[in-house]
Amino acid sequence: MQTLFRKPILLITLLLQIPVLLMAQQPKINNLRPYDQKGINVFEDPKDTSTTFDGIKVKWGAGFTQQFQNLEHKNPDALNNNIGSYSNGTSVPGNKLKTITSGFQTAQANLYMDVQLADGIRLNVTSYMSSKHHNENWVKGGYIQFDKLPFKGEFWDKLMEITTIKIGHFEVNYGDQHFRRSDGGNALYNPFMEGYIMDAFATEIGGEVYLKKNGFFGMIGLTNGMIKGNVDSLYKAGNPDGDLKKQPSILLKAGFDRNITKDVRLRLSASYYGNQSSGSNVLYAGDRSGSNYQYVMEQASANPSSTTGAGTPLFTSGRMNPGFTKKVNALMFNGFVKTHGLEVFGTYETASGRTARETDTRKASQFAVDAVYRFFKKENVFIGARYNVATMRLANNATGTGAGAITYNDDVKIDRLAFGGGWFLTRNVLLKGEYVIQKYKDFPVADFRAGGEFKGYVIEAVVGF
Repeated sequence: MQTLFRKPILLITLLLQIPVLLMAQQPKINNLRPYDQKGINVFEDPKDTSTTFDGIKVKWGAGFTQQFQNLEHKNPDALNNNIGSYSNGTSVPGNKLKTITSGFQTAQANLYMDVQLADGIRLNVTSYMSSKHHNENWVKGGYIQFDKLPFKGEFWDKLMEITTIKIGHFEVNYGDQHFRRSDGGNALYNPFMEGYIMDAFATEIGGEVYLKKNGFFGMIGLTNGMIKGNVDSLYKAGNPDGDLKKQPSILLKAGFDRNITKDVRLRLSASYYGNQSSGSNVLYAGDRSGSNYQYVMEQASANPSSTTGAGTPLFTSGRMNPGFTKKVNALMFNGFVKTHGLEVFGTYETASGRTARETDTRKASQFAVDAVYRFFKKENVFIGARYNVATMRLANNATGTGAGAITYNDDVKIDRLAFGGGWFLTRNVLLKGEYVIQKYKDFPVADFRAGGEFKGYVIEAVVGF
């Protein structure tokens, strides 16, 4: 052993071989969406009941990303767009945007542990090892999935041929877009840099039950309606409407997904998410890993540790959260068609809700469509374009005073046009890039986003296994 440590080159070589050896010896975990290129256009986890079990198996996986960003932003219509958030220690609000330059973003990394616990029963734990919004290593969530039950009998066998049960703290299955978005270090599934402007994504505690047969599927779910566990009362000071009840979120989903001809796959789905009284619902602000557009359309700040632009970037950069934290009802309709190398994915979403400070509900809606063409037999090169527009009424800022109090009498609108392309060097390694233009319309001049726009390109290297 002493001789080995006296030869650092040999030691380093051996250490570098460990990940290769681990990957080569990875066991197969049943009913799991692959973390590499094979997982593209896989939505719900595959269902296979003809599995065998010969002991507990553990599989490790990971996702890594590194981005280079060259974006510029402006807000020419905003009042006080030439001063920061504070002016000479006074409370005069400023709408100056943070100064950004081209450069590398913080690398992101996900770690996956998947365990085959029994025949048809598996466990997943996903951790964020590095992300732009959180500096520490933390667990995204974990759940147990049953595709078989440990009960003997023909009834249970027949039932589980079409049934899947998921229980734990997991990414809720609202809509189909969350299967195509980037999630921290996991960016192989997304042909573009970002998800949608109104980004529906949340991890909650609860359960989902699926039925699948002959291409048709349905799901019903029940969760706690918040991003983490919570046993606190909704004390009145934090809930001005006086409603101290916490209610669960209800999820419903139904659709059709099948090859209708040899070369044509069609998927249609409709989803519902509803919570009538939450302590802090984050359906449109549940991604704690962070946006892949860093610092764009963020205000400058006099406080270097502030999350309003000068320190840690906001996880919602380039996104728009309607702020339905107390009550939310949302519907999403998705369509997906793939023929040969061409795939088209569309979304229409409508939602309503309010905060605890409001008495009336507001509305928001979103439309998006993207077209991607994948070349060659392995479809390892692709190009694509996406258009996304979101319209919503924002909550009035009742906590501000003077120029700091903003009233939103009309809907605001944000639209994005993105062009992307990529190349899978192997099924585990992807290099992709995107050019994006995003515009902010109909914001009041007191809002820092009035007349806002950002544009430019982002290049990303991704590894997934």
